[in-house]
Amino acid sequence: MDWSDIRIFLAIARAGTLGAAARSLGLTQPTMGRRLRALEESLGHVLFQRTSDGFVLTDDGNTVLARAERMEQEALGLQRELAGQEHDLEGTLRVSCSDWFGLHILSPILADFSRSHPRVVVELLTDARFLSLSRREADLAFRIRRFSEPDVISRRLMHIGYNLYTRSGTPWPAPGDGTGHRLVTMDEAFADMPDVEWLMRTFPKAAIAMRSNNRDVQAALCAGGVGLAVLPRPLGDATTGIERVDLPVSPPGRDTWLGYHRDLRRLPRLRALLDMVIARLAPVEPGSRDPSVNFGP
Repeated sequence: MDWSDIRIFLAIARAGTLGAAARSLGLTQPTMGRRLRALEESLGHVLFQRTSDGFVLTDDGNTVLARAERMEQEALGLQRELAGQEHDLEGTLRVSCSDWFGLHILSPILADFSRSHPRVVVELLTDARFLSLSRREADLAFRIRRFSEPDVISRRLMHIGYNLYTRSGTPWPAPGDGTGHRLVTMDEAFADMPDVEWLMRTFPKAAIAMRSNNRDVQAALCAGGVGLAVLPRPLGDATTGIERVDLPVSPPGRDTWLGYHRDLRRLPRLRALLDMVIARLAPVEPGSRDPSVNFGP
């Protein structure tokens, strides 16, 4: 067996299709299929049942999966341990966060970091998915919920306020159930988010005009007059053409957490970026910063 073929097997088992697995590894679909056939031939067993909906593990495939995941854990652990012993401020750092957070909160910090450490290449991965720190899909992650992965060092970084916004110059919604108003909100996969639930509860009779899982898109739609939108204040306040709607009860804010795998805690380039992020987002004297952002310990 070739370890790289085991990686391909794991990618197909997780993605369910050759195409999705190929994209996750940066390979072509024909290459994935060829390498999978080579692995099955070397083992003498069929690992997947090919169906119209994708690839389904056979009994033999499930047996291989359990051991392949343990092999992967050992290989990744070795990579993390060696990476954690590096002493130079050069190399790559993969940073994961949501789209709007990357643009409005992290980008200015990363620009300064790049000027200070030009030999460190930061890959900023803006994705709604929570990328795995243990599998080194990311080295540093910013999330809106606590980390539950084992061996991850995490801390609450900041609390971000949210607000209702409307197109500048348009009448604010009158107190009531939202009749006659239109809303821009998250897609249904994120319907359980606190700000979405607040919006539906506050304006139960309002019509849904558009949905998007991208906060910047929501802000642009709001500025275009499509409808009311709940947005993080650092994004909403920075968007031209919209203004806050002050209501007796504001939407709930969200805590932001940062986390990284404990094996990378001594990695100099990671420590340097953490120091800059925390220094930039450190507590300040009351009243000297927009109250929409309150910083945790």
